[in-house]
Amino acid sequence: MVEDEPTIAQAVAARLGAEAFEVRVVADGPAAVEEFRAYGPDLVLLDLMLPGLDGLEVCRRIQAERPVPVLMLTARDDETDLLVGLAVGADDYLTKPFSMRELTARVRTLLRRVEHAAALAAAAPVRDVVRLGPLEIDRAARKVAVDGVPVHLTPTEYALLDILARTPGTVLTRAVLLEQVWDWADGAGTRVVDSHIKALRRKLGADLIRTVHSIGYALETTP
Repeated sequence: MVEDEPTIAQAVAARLGAEAFEVRVVADGPAAVEEFRAYGPDLVLLDLMLPGLDGLEVCRRIQAERPVPVLMLTARDDETDLLVGLAVGADDYLTKPFSMRELTARVRTLLRRVEHAAALAAAAPVRDVVRLGPLEIDRAARKVAVDGVPVHLTPTEYALLDILARTPGTVLTRAVLLEQVWDWADGAGTRVVDSHIKALRRKLGADLIRTVHSIGYALETTP
């Protein structure tokens, strides 16, 4: 956990510790990068506003070294800030103040998603490549390319793209995407779907994902 407010850091660490997680806490950006390299965490809780290096730069650096789920914590609710966070590799975000119950649920969901993806990869055939126009998805290797150029996706972005690619051309509602990607059954987090779709469009190209107003999204089947 990277958080420069001691009260928040201690409270979160205590709650996650009570849930049987092992938690390391650092308070600034440079220390976060060093601890990431030394500790090799399964998940990073990352505050946006940090001394030394801000959360966006920390996220860029750690994702460049090894893909890892990142849950960004921010006191700002500006959509531009959140989209930038997703673009540099964050998988999800919580706006302060947040409930410990929601934080714990988000952490467990992100970890389950990574475990599920690893299980699918282990069980996948040697080559399972999907080609849709300029898009190529190698499921066995969990690699994505557009026009032959590799594209780095976060675990959540990859999961979202993979769900859309399993039924190309079919419109999936935000509620369905929330349930299948985020494991949220109440359909209350539609904004997080929209934000990740925008991040995918930035990386893959605006024309690959079609919006159906007030319903959901579909992956296009033609260039």
